[in-house]
Amino acid sequence: MPQRGRRGPRTTKRGDQVAEQIKRRITEGKLRPGIRLRKEIELQQEFNVSRGSMRDALKALEVQGLVALSTGPEGGATVTQVPLERAFQGLQNYLFFQGIGIEDIYAVRRALEPLLAAGAVPHLTPEDFAALEKSVDVCEPFTASHERALDQRHEDIHFHDVLAAANPNAFLRCLCQIINQMLHNLVVVAGNVTQQDYQAFGRDTAAAHRAILDAARRRDADVVGRIMLEHMEQAEAQLRKVHAALRQKLVLDSELGLHAKGIKPL
Repeated sequence: MPQRGRRGPRTTKRGDQVAEQIKRRITEGKLRPGIRLRKEIELQQEFNVSRGSMRDALKALEVQGLVALSTGPEGGATVTQVPLERAFQGLQNYLFFQGIGIEDIYAVRRALEPLLAAGAVPHLTPEDFAALEKSVDVCEPFTASHERALDQRHEDIHFHDVLAAANPNAFLRCLCQIINQMLHNLVVVAGNVTQQDYQAFGRDTAAAHRAILDAARRRDADVVGRIMLEHMEQAEAQLRKVHAALRQKLVLDSELGLHAKGIKPL
């Protein structure tokens, strides 16, 4: 007589199995972004599954950001590259429960940003240098407008976005871009910082960025890495000093929209 309360081995749904097979083809490079998958009926026949299982598989891939689904006679599934925003949101959902503070963020930035910046130097293009120059120019001179000061702080972070995009190490680039996205969002909700505090932070940041840009133009990766490390240490010290420059918590996507409109969440 079988024992009660015992379950057999867990089975994977057919739709999940098909989704995994398609993901494997993506990771192996057989399916690249922009490639349209075969029609649904043809996929059903290829994987020998029901219409419902095939649709479950495609929906699972859509939720993960790996395919885009469209309807109509010319509709179907097209392989897409997962956007950074989706990766960031997945990580942020995890970090909600971890009590992340500025000291945690900058401990990682101190380790990664010098490595990222130095590695980007040989790959910077004339367009990259123009973007870096523009970023520094936007933050000089300083303005008396609080809204403009917020824009300048975002531009400070954009300087690091440009360096990240130029680094050929995709994993390092992704980590730093996610940190930058986190800082962009935190700047949005930091509404209780004085103009004087912003300007003090901005002056130091602009000077560091100018020095980094000058060294990068000379293609001196070692100096870029050294200045970036000093910049990270200085930035963290400045943020600790003003204390309220970035609110030490993460926010919901819906909260970001409310803050942008000047509405306080419930």
